[in-house]
Amino acid sequence: MTMKYSILMPFATPRAEQILPYAALTQWSRAHRLWQGQALTADPYQAFSFMAAGGFRMPVGVGVTLMPFRHPLEAALQARSAAVTMGHPIVAGFGPGGVNLQRSMLGTPYRSQLTAVREYLTIVRSLLDGETVRFGGEYFSCFAALPEFPAPPVEVGAGVLRPAMARLAGAVADVAITWLTPAAYLREVVVPEMQAGADESGRPRPRLVAMVPLALSGPHRDGVEMALASNTAHLSLPHYRDMLGRSGITVDRKDLRSGGRAIVDGGAFLYGTAKELAAMLADFGDAGVDELVLNVTGVAARFGTQTALEDLDTILSEVSS
Repeated sequence: MTMKYSILMPFATPRAEQILPYAALTQWSRAHRLWQGQALTADPYQAFSFMAAGGFRMPVGVGVTLMPFRHPLEAALQARSAAVTMGHPIVAGFGPGGVNLQRSMLGTPYRSQLTAVREYLTIVRSLLDGETVRFGGEYFSCFAALPEFPAPPVEVGAGVLRPAMARLAGAVADVAITWLTPAAYLREVVVPEMQAGADESGRPRPRLVAMVPLALSGPHRDGVEMALASNTAHLSLPHYRDMLGRSGITVDRKDLRSGGRAIVDGGAFLYGTAKELAAMLADFGDAGVDELVLNVTGVAARFGTQTALEDLDTILSEVSS
């Protein structure tokens, strides 16, 4: 199956109208889906509703919202409502967040990240399937059902970085969603673990969606600077550094510049001409990625939203040729 290319909204939208140029590019280009991530400036589902009201209706995705912020029933309701509003299938991705975030929201972190994710995704999927849920878990409980209502399909996704979560996604998720993961790591670690989890549960392997940070090279551009503009926060988090270490990329928290250089050299952040990027992106398809999400957050941070749009248009034109 040919890998699909999608677009990540490259900044959090304080004003909903800022999503419209990216919606237009998605609708009028080869792009398959428009994605948003977790944001505290505006809720991504509300931005999608504004987009639909402006006449842009297409497949969308949220990857990933953080479980401590929403009960599973609220998460299922928001996802189904967005699918109805858009009139297209959507992906609703979820992740537990970092330990410090869990502590700040819940008082104490999840004892087991895997158990928490399994419970959450199980409840959300069951509600979306129209089941009456009777589930009392260690972290999440739900004794309820959503009223029956026709809606486009909602895929439930899990944020995946490391082997154990990849195996869990293979067992219970519809989609595994990765961020900053090199193609070789996906091929050698994530996809085999997903397949193992799927085999253990007697189901097909879920789809794999890779959010890939990248930028076009050019005058007055520095790949390391854009890599850091896109991922400095991630490089400070233990679970991202652990994943990068497993993929052969060593990140020194005390030397951000070297960390940025490491993720560029290691293929976690892609930097090059349009043709060079197209070749690097093809490696992700060969690794087993079903949908690749172009992430130009570093470009938007360094050069603004218009330049980010132009980069996306150029890259999409190259991979379409």
